[in-house]
Amino acid sequence: MKTETTTSRQVAPLFAAGFTTAFGAHSIAAGLGAEFDSLGSSLLTLGLLLAVYDVAEVILKPVFGTLSDRIGAKPVILGGLVVFTIMSLLGIFANSALALGLVRLGQGAAASAFSPAASAAVARLSGKNTGRYFGRYGAWKTLGYVSGPLVGAGLILWAGFPALFLFMSLISLVAALWVWRTMPNLPILPKKRYTLKDLAGQVVEPGFIVPTMVLAAATGALGTAVGFFPNIGSEIGLTSVESMGVVSLLAVCSAAVQPWIGRLADSARVSFRLGVMLGLSLIVAGLLIVALLPAFISLLLGAVLLGIGIGITTPLGFAHLASTTPEERMGRTMGSAELGREAGDAGGPILVGTFAAVATLSVGLGVLAVVIIVINIVGFLMLRSTKPSVNHGTTA
Repeated sequence: MKTETTTSRQVAPLFAAGFTTAFGAHSIAAGLGAEFDSLGSSLLTLGLLLAVYDVAEVILKPVFGTLSDRIGAKPVILGGLVVFTIMSLLGIFANSALALGLVRLGQGAAASAFSPAASAAVARLSGKNTGRYFGRYGAWKTLGYVSGPLVGAGLILWAGFPALFLFMSLISLVAALWVWRTMPNLPILPKKRYTLKDLAGQVVEPGFIVPTMVLAAATGALGTAVGFFPNIGSEIGLTSVESMGVVSLLAVCSAAVQPWIGRLADSARVSFRLGVMLGLSLIVAGLLIVALLPAFISLLLGAVLLGIGIGITTPLGFAHLASTTPEERMGRTMGSAELGREAGDAGGPILVGTFAAVATLSVGLGVLAVVIIVINIVGFLMLRSTKPSVNHGTTA
């Protein structure tokens, strides 16, 4: 039990790092639309400001993930959190669209460092309890994704963007100090030389590509729900509070389920293959219910199903990656998997929005459901003849 307590204490600051990157990604978006007129720029600039944080993450996450394998996870996490704190402090004084864009770019680059390194550190510190700890890590990230717009909107309403940037600087500073004081220095493991052929094989192997597709699907559904469920709510006559309450319900369900499903996975009471099939099926059901019957009760039911489905698939995806990846390249794998999640986070809403523009929002939700069904089937077939392995040496 002492080992368990020590491990929990060591991993806990990484949950704060996960919350910070998720909160940073979504909090600023809440107020940009409302406050953007004061910056005097175009809608194109607004779109760029919304995207620049994620663009930095898409480009840099695999790079910093690999760097964490070479120099250690702790310095990369600490460096990223410190830079995030500095950029957030600079944001207090950003009074133009250009300055705000540069701050967001810096925040995204900083998050690109500590996010994949934190995932890799969770994998290495959790030992045989990868499901449990990734369940907690995913729950805190989910809370960051959904609380970001709510808290961000409140802070901007209270005292403008400076209040939000000050708050982000405080939470990132607390996370940095917590990591510095509590997280151990993980040993740098010897590396094996890989040819381009080896690297290509690692990227397409089922142990990597299937959980990455699953994580992308779950994150795409989350981004879609956060973006479009309030819109559906307003169309059927719900207030803003009621519409955001639907999204909050999704977050609560996801955060509650993730630690539980992680414990089940660690005790071998649920397999990765059957678990993700169930989780993705629940996500599909939630999307279709809302698409076919846009009403308050269906929004609530859809949010519950999506929350549970996302809560099941997220820790199982990360735990499977951790169990099938050699420790010496854990950072690179987690960085690449995070890239897949970012693609889902952006791709889901874009896909739904595109079909909503040419048809209806219900059609867009239905198309996303079909895509996730395809991912579910392809993943099942790819894993059907693959035996699970646990940290299988230095080959993929």
